[in-house]
Amino acid sequence: MPGPVLVPILGDQLTPDISSLADRKPSDTVILMMEVAEETTYVRHHKAKIALILSAMRHFAEELRAAGWAVDYVRLDDAENTGSFTGEVARAVARHGARGIQATEPGEWRVREAMEQWRTEMPVRVRILPDTRFICPLTDFYEWAAGRKELRMEWFYRDMRRKTGLLMEGDKPVGGKWNYDAANRGGPERGLASPQVPPFKLDAITREVFALVEQRFAGHFGSLEKFGWPVTRQDAETARDVFLKERLPLFGKYQDAMVAGEDFLFHAALSPAINIGLLDPLDLCRRAETEWREGRAPLEAVEGFIRQIIGWREYIRGMYWLEMPGLADANGLNAERALPDLYWTGETPMRCLSDCVRTTRDNAYAHHIQRLMVLGNFALLAGLRPQDVADWFLVVYADAFEWVERPNVAGMVLHADKGRLASKPYAASGAYIDRMSDYCGGCTYNVKAKTGPDACPFNALYWHFLDRNEKALSGYHRLAQPYATWRRLSADKRATYLESAETFLKTLTPAKPGWAR
Repeated sequence: MPGPVLVPILGDQLTPDISSLADRKPSDTVILMMEVAEETTYVRHHKAKIALILSAMRHFAEELRAAGWAVDYVRLDDAENTGSFTGEVARAVARHGARGIQATEPGEWRVREAMEQWRTEMPVRVRILPDTRFICPLTDFYEWAAGRKELRMEWFYRDMRRKTGLLMEGDKPVGGKWNYDAANRGGPERGLASPQVPPFKLDAITREVFALVEQRFAGHFGSLEKFGWPVTRQDAETARDVFLKERLPLFGKYQDAMVAGEDFLFHAALSPAINIGLLDPLDLCRRAETEWREGRAPLEAVEGFIRQIIGWREYIRGMYWLEMPGLADANGLNAERALPDLYWTGETPMRCLSDCVRTTRDNAYAHHIQRLMVLGNFALLAGLRPQDVADWFLVVYADAFEWVERPNVAGMVLHADKGRLASKPYAASGAYIDRMSDYCGGCTYNVKAKTGPDACPFNALYWHFLDRNEKALSGYHRLAQPYATWRRLSADKRATYLESAETFLKTLTPAKPGWAR
């Protein structure tokens, strides 16, 4: 009798109808799931991120077994674990006498490169299938991108609306507009608070994973004390339903707002569950659309939420595969400052940065404006090395896989891709943070002061950034006004801004070696 087909399922492929299982039958298939050291330590991932993925993997293995599949599960602490996907696949082929390997393509370039080597390294046929959980196949994205001078997300998003039919009336967008972003920029009102994100009870599987993480990754960044991520499909669906009912109606209005101590506000916090396969992104969008069609959520909130998924998420994934491997080394603005220690400690008088690092440490989460306009904006203005910043984002967030993190950091955050992704750098002074948050009111620094030791550092850093990058950026249409303002300032005023920024930058202490890898 020929042996079974071996189907490796990775830690971000926890979906029962994954393409590698679509044409398989339990009677001649062995599913291989592997916890390997290489994946937990290629960067020093946040403790909660490791715990989430390992616990979700173990729960998914039980889900598969209950559905009749044979699952060969290799734990991280198994004595004979080789520590790599390739090593474990080779062992499993021999162990089961497998006649072939069938896998869904991985989400990261380095894993895809390793998987391609299986074709020559393994003694059996290897079949690698597209990941059909994404709405836009990579071939379709490449076709969309071919020949375009500008690869802007907005145009891609409109095509995705037409393709899915989401929020459409025939070939027109409902409400007559494609994008309601202008209605989704509400700053925080005094006392703004949101419904709590529901915590989930820790079962025996998760407690066992916690013990492993605390023992094996004790020196990694982050804490497990506030761990509340769903690790089963049922819990993820509960989190989804609570968001749709309790937070989606105000998500749009306050999606850009930041409030100290309010770590989730009206955000879904579902991206980790989506990215590891516990929730279907298109199903989630259709459920959000239903909330609008049945009058329970406003159009601007639902459109903004759907845009993040079928627009931004799908676009970022396409850009990652289009631009790799060069994207990994992109540094279009020649930024070379080392990542400051404050990104790990949160020890800074800047209240916005301190609070964003705190929620990152506590939850392996910060919402998109905290990431882009506080943590990312500071990295951009201070000229931090893109590879350091990308490693940090990859380490600290539960939803961070390289396909989503790398293009966001290189393109959206740091403009290291020379504008392939964004039409301008997302640079802002303290005025933006003051408008969109309550951080500045309780800060040591004065956001209204432009220069000097008491002034918000973002103010002088903004002009320092524009000045040092004038050759690269002055031709950008969307930066014409800021550069015109800068040139109108007197030479003494410009010198004062630059001196104030330089004085602040000298206070930054580089992070210790080995912080990420």
